[in-house]
Amino acid sequence: MILTPFCLSLLLVFLFLLAQPSPGPGALQRIGWQSWDIIGQGLGSGSAPSGSEAVSDDELAGGDLSEGGGPGRKPWWNVSTPTTALDGLDTASLPLDVWDPILPHDTGLSELAITQCYIDPEIFPSLADSICTPSTTKEEEASRGRWVRVERDLLGRETWDLGTMNIYYRRTRRHDIPLVTAITILPAPETPSPFSAAWQRVPQPMPGNRYLWYKAEKTLAQMSARERQEELITEVDVLYGSGQEWYGFERVHDSAVQGPKARGGEDVWLTVRRGVKPPPRAPPLHFSADGRFKIMQVADLHFSVAPGTCRDTPTPCNASDALTGTLLARMLDAERPDLVVFTGDQLNGQGSAWDARSVLAKFAQGAMQRGIPWAAVFGNHDDEDGESRAAQMRWMQALPYCVAQPGPSGLHGVGNYVLKVRSADASATHLLTLYLLDSGSYSRIIFDWFGLIPTEYDWIHQDQIEWFLEQSASIDPIERPFTPDGADDFGDLWKRQSADQLAPGARRLAKPNALMFFHIPLQEAYSKADTDPRTGLPLDVGLHDLEENGAAKKQDGFFHKGVLQALETDHRAGGGVPEVKAIANGHCHLTENCRRVQGVWMCFGGGGSYSGYGRPGFDRRVRVFDVSDYGETVRTWKRTEEDEVVDEMVLSGKGAPPMFTG
Repeated sequence: MILTPFCLSLLLVFLFLLAQPSPGPGALQRIGWQSWDIIGQGLGSGSAPSGSEAVSDDELAGGDLSEGGGPGRKPWWNVSTPTTALDGLDTASLPLDVWDPILPHDTGLSELAITQCYIDPEIFPSLADSICTPSTTKEEEASRGRWVRVERDLLGRETWDLGTMNIYYRRTRRHDIPLVTAITILPAPETPSPFSAAWQRVPQPMPGNRYLWYKAEKTLAQMSARERQEELITEVDVLYGSGQEWYGFERVHDSAVQGPKARGGEDVWLTVRRGVKPPPRAPPLHFSADGRFKIMQVADLHFSVAPGTCRDTPTPCNASDALTGTLLARMLDAERPDLVVFTGDQLNGQGSAWDARSVLAKFAQGAMQRGIPWAAVFGNHDDEDGESRAAQMRWMQALPYCVAQPGPSGLHGVGNYVLKVRSADASATHLLTLYLLDSGSYSRIIFDWFGLIPTEYDWIHQDQIEWFLEQSASIDPIERPFTPDGADDFGDLWKRQSADQLAPGARRLAKPNALMFFHIPLQEAYSKADTDPRTGLPLDVGLHDLEENGAAKKQDGFFHKGVLQALETDHRAGGGVPEVKAIANGHCHLTENCRRVQGVWMCFGGGGSYSGYGRPGFDRRVRVFDVSDYGETVRTWKRTEEDEVVDEMVLSGKGAPPMFTG
């Protein structure tokens, strides 16, 4: 009798515990003939990983075979979350008394006010808050929330001697307070139509003797889910210039709060966000099923708050930022890249980008509208007008499809990071490395009667060199050339590539090829080019003699101490081949050549914007890097504003010049 319950217990343990499938230690490690990767680490719950993050086993479970997964399953890289999700964020923890339009508040506004203040809140914040904040009581704050200042001047560019005009709002989580669902701006005698008691007018007039009206009729408890997402106003912002609203926002009125007579000479717009609109995230960067990955480099946009004026064009023109946007849209449609990299000077600086966020909202619109992942590094002009690189990176990361990262906080600059591009098959093997670095702005600035004058460019510093070498050393080798899992399922495509490209005994263990992007070129970009042993000619293709040397005068030896030391493999049979096959720079708008120096190609993007300096007869252009054969072959060319493809060449792989031998 005693044995019966004991045996029954053993049977239940076996059935419900021991007999169940277990992922085992292989859930965290993937061991294969291609590579050994630690995966599935560091992913936020419910969030889509960026291009540089690891990939979880669930995501590697695959997708349909046409995109490299298993039968009946979605591709491993198709992990983007719905745009209405909050990625597991606890919105109850968001502060209600801090204005930050990046935060995805799902709480509503209960009241609006406007004040004009003659104390600059940027210089004397405490004094301005005590004097300029609308009056309130403890009882009002308990029910309707504290007053929050929208830190954007309705009068335009801030000028302390003329005072400021700011919108204030209250935000509440209570379900018994009517919340704002409509805002309009009307001349003094007019009222909203149809009018109801729910409409309230803000007492302080706006410029042009117009008034701000808001409608607070329903409580949160009375609203449907649709009304909370489509009608409830959850944030207020101010836009300068005639560019694009910040993602998720819309203009309140079809006419500006202030016209071109505003301080700064640009329109001032009131914008609002309804509901919660987290930006769509890019899926992890990946090759196509046939082993291709294309990158478009866009250099030196030089966008401003103003619409811009064309520089160095055959005929004068205005709205150069918009014209450049149209040009880039055409190039994106022609090339259809998998990634766009902006290589610095997205902002014009020089006093014209005085509101960085209004400029950041528009410079990557072409990529965002097409759902193309994009990255960026900073140039010397990007933070000239006061907004820090760290703040700009935070704003960029809040835009759709951005894969840029701030990188380690202890290094020189902001935006030193690595992006890994993986295979489309279920192995998700790391096939291409992209290093992005901050080459700084200015190393020497002098003061004269005209103000602060920069005299020398910055460079990549020793701590960045050490960081790069650490990142390179952490990359595991793979067997190259890569063969995708399930190669038989690719049919004649893979057989044809194998016959054409793979010589007997050509396979080897080596790190994937790498490309590198930063703004200010190295001094070595102007060194003597390698010679092509096949022709006896220098390996230097493109224009490079239309302007002076743009490199920094000083350096810490990044090329010799960093780039040339990071090899594909440390094995003696590896031949000392650098991991980085090409370095892509901007900075010099009339320089667009590719020159190979000691085995590494130094390539310039050339000016891609009508807003930056150029030269009559020199077409604006972008550079394209086309990586094929699962990372083995790197080609490049330039596409001009005339839709001409020029200087197509192979940098690495089949058809490239012989390797550098010293």
